[in-house]
Amino acid sequence: MSLPRLALLATIAVPFLQGQASAAPLLPHRAVYDLALDDATDSSGITGLSGRMVYEFNGSACEGYTVTFRFVTQIEANETSRMTDQQTTTFEAGDGSEFSFVTRSFVDRNLDKETRGSAQMTDDGTQVSIEMPEPQSHELERSQFPTHHLIEVLEKANAGENFYETTIYDGSEDGDKLMTTTVILGQKTGIEEGDGEADAVEAIAGEEFWPVDIAYFDLSDVSGEETPTYRISMKLYDNGVTRDLTMDYGDFAISGRLVDLELFEAPADCAE
Repeated sequence: MSLPRLALLATIAVPFLQGQASAAPLLPHRAVYDLALDDATDSSGITGLSGRMVYEFNGSACEGYTVTFRFVTQIEANETSRMTDQQTTTFEAGDGSEFSFVTRSFVDRNLDKETRGSAQMTDDGTQVSIEMPEPQSHELERSQFPTHHLIEVLEKANAGENFYETTIYDGSEDGDKLMTTTVILGQKTGIEEGDGEADAVEAIAGEEFWPVDIAYFDLSDVSGEETPTYRISMKLYDNGVTRDLTMDYGDFAISGRLVDLELFEAPADCAE
């Protein structure tokens, strides 16, 4: 299972948008989701799935932004069962110039893989340095890191746009490639009566959100099929909270229901 890219949505304070009302500052928070199997093809072999996802965002434009992310699943497939546990920590500089990441993947509580690396954005491209599992470096096209990708999503949403395409480097998989993303933005709306996540978002019940769908494409895929390697749909708030998730891996899809949300104290304004 590839690493879910929900971590890129643990966000940063959004600047004022030219010609638009300013977006609300995104708050540090901790969100907990219950996971369940949404759909699976026969070829996937998956007959059942349950689990929990937790991500926590902290930081500011002055200090940079830290995301800790954990994704635990119990998967039933072909009369076998296994537990996967993916743990990721990322840091992105407030100006989007630097990014570092550590990802550890466990299967049945045994360490299966550890990826550790960093990247810098330069005028010419994205310079990547991988420390683990083995030292290597990559010169990629200029792109953007996850927090600035999210800034762009919110800028487009606030501007009333519905579709756009861009690229991102988020350190996922082996950390050696960029991904193209296509983003579809719905109309901003509010919570409706009977919403199953209403209790979890009680603290922000009065705020509106956008339905968002993001598909990720492998730039190195030359097959010409143009099939996304991964897709996520969600409800996205101005303050960075996401809920009502569907994470589609092609052969199977996972739903994520927000069950607990803790908003932390907003960071102090940057000094002049």
